[in-house]
Amino acid sequence: MSLFFETGRAVVLTLVLAFACNLAPADAIAGDWRFGTADDGLVTASLHATNKLITGGGALSYSPVLTIACGAGGEPRWTEWLQLNDAVSASRKITMSVAVDGDKFDESWSVGSRGRMLVLDGADAIKRLDSASRLSLSWRFGLLSGRGQADFDLAGFEGAVEQIAGNCHTDPP
Repeated sequence: MSLFFETGRAVVLTLVLAFACNLAPADAIAGDWRFGTADDGLVTASLHATNKLITGGGALSYSPVLTIACGAGGEPRWTEWLQLNDAVSASRKITMSVAVDGDKFDESWSVGSRGRMLVLDGADAIKRLDSASRLSLSWRFGLLSGRGQADFDLAGFEGAVEQIAGNCHTDPP
């Protein structure tokens, strides 16, 4: 009888391990991305920065959040934004220093809601990250406020874009 229970335990353990191994690739595709869909049909994938920004006189820190999105209403519209806790002092546009896998360039991003969101619209914004593994964004908070920087490990980016595109009923950029 004891042999029966030991064999049964081994079979159950084997099934549990096999099931867990089959789920691992799906989790690996998503990486640290978090997915969502808004009431207006906006499909998003968000990723926290690997670094922290200090705020509140050094008492608090937070990780900026990079979000890629596709608006499903009408013609699919792709966008990318960086969510901050501290506002930048610019009102309409801000120059963002960008490094994609070490390749550095500047881009003009729009300043969104209360200066706490920096936005880059268009499928090209998503496409430039297609095969990238690292993204670094740097910007000025204001004339005397210094610079902010957010670094992202883009593991799972292609899978995230494919999932968004599928939910948005369009092709990836």
